[in-house]
Amino acid sequence: MTNGSGFSERLGIRSSGSNKLIRSLGNDPFLNVESSEHQLYPGDLLLLEIHRPGPNSPDPSASQKGFIPVEWWPDDFLAIQYAVAKGVVVVEAGGNGWEDLDDAVYDTPQPGFPANWANPFRAHGPDSGAIIVGAGCPPAGTHGRDQDTVGWHDLFVDRARCAFSNWGSRIDCQAWGWEVTSTGYGDLFSPGPRERLYTDTFCGTSSASPIVTGVLACLQGILKAAGKPRLKPDRARALLRATGAPQQAADGKPLTQHIGHRPDLRALVAAVLPAHGAPPH
Repeated sequence: MTNGSGFSERLGIRSSGSNKLIRSLGNDPFLNVESSEHQLYPGDLLLLEIHRPGPNSPDPSASQKGFIPVEWWPDDFLAIQYAVAKGVVVVEAGGNGWEDLDDAVYDTPQPGFPANWANPFRAHGPDSGAIIVGAGCPPAGTHGRDQDTVGWHDLFVDRARCAFSNWGSRIDCQAWGWEVTSTGYGDLFSPGPRERLYTDTFCGTSSASPIVTGVLACLQGILKAAGKPRLKPDRARALLRATGAPQQAADGKPLTQHIGHRPDLRALVAAVLPAHGAPPH
């Protein structure tokens, strides 16, 4: 971003990393991935911050109810799988559809799906290799608030599933789905120019998935600095599932509505560089 004095700054979880926006606000992940594949190398990260109305979506123009991860569609699945096969770590938003991804409705292909298509949300179904991220609540009192600001009355219980977040066995991990501080909107800080607007209410699996991407970027950078190989996609996903702070239950949000652990960077570093120990707080 530009700080208003003519100097370029990078802010965020992995502020010193290099990044590239391939396509913004597009609705075709296949094109996003296809455009990215020739610019990324093994160990690089690709974030798919998008979801799409699935078979349970009543009215896509009215709400995001029924929106699901894009890998359910076969062309997107194959594009993601190809990127992962090249060693690119793909992080995919889990969707804000209030959906159980283990529901049998996702076993039924849509018209035009190939005859050999199978449901990628099933535990033993075809595997894209992507890391799918659900949305979990922040602790109560974050930014002085105990529930969401959009009127859903979603009470904050740390690491409990956000009311809107999809859940299921295919979800690999979670990150904050409410109260994320980021650029844009201007409700937190609005000095004038658009490039200097900030918010502290960014939300959704669109806030959760880039947090996980940032954690993985930190981890890949630490490995590179230590002279070690960067993580392959399957190892990155396995570590996110095995480490971190566990999901918590809340009213109407049992642990059976699985969204996984919240990543813990110190635990991840200790897992990949045990001789170095966990970094200090």
